[in-house]
Amino acid sequence: MKSYRTLVMATLLGASMTLPVLAGNGGPGKGPGVGALPQIDANEAATLSFMREEEKLARDVYLDMNDLWDAVIFVNIAASEQQHMDTLLQLLDKYGLPDPAELDIPGWFSDQNLQTLYDDLVDRGRASYAEALQVGALIEEVDIEDLQLAIEETDNADLQNAYENLMRGSRNHLRAFVAEIERAGVVYEAQHLDPAIVDVILDSPVERGGSSKKRN
Repeated sequence: MKSYRTLVMATLLGASMTLPVLAGNGGPGKGPGVGALPQIDANEAATLSFMREEEKLARDVYLDMNDLWDAVIFVNIAASEQQHMDTLLQLLDKYGLPDPAELDIPGWFSDQNLQTLYDDLVDRGRASYAEALQVGALIEEVDIEDLQLAIEETDNADLQNAYENLMRGSRNHLRAFVAEIERAGVVYEAQHLDPAIVDVILDSPVERGGSSKKRN
């Protein structure tokens, strides 16, 4: 399965070329002033916009899975995903960028690729509680990859710090889903990331600080 970011970044980047991009406190299109903000280019703006909707996808899927299976793990992690969304909205506002999730309609996405992915993941999770947990683990693996790519592609400290905190939370979420999967006697196998990377994450303790999850 390709990452959400791989599927939709080209579309978002094309759209971002028409958006205002802050260069400093002088506002869109003006030069840096006193206390100028770090610059954010078109690619950084597209990534930030994408990440906001990707976190919404995770939240919406987990809320749907809770409606289906009434499991506290989905409630807790959905709440964490909402915090992730809020963090990204603050950055969108800071840099004067529009919010792709402004309407915040559950299960609706401005990008059709994300919409299709959401529909597919929810359909898969309807099969069983065990399959719903696998969906959760898959989402977190993809999020980890996308956040790592986002970190590598920017030198903006605001964005790097936010993505690093979100990735810490995603690693914790992956640990939580896998722990629940393995309570049923199933050995978890990586679905998207290199298995060696997943093993390192799962063999490490829950991380504190930043956007970490509630323990289940």
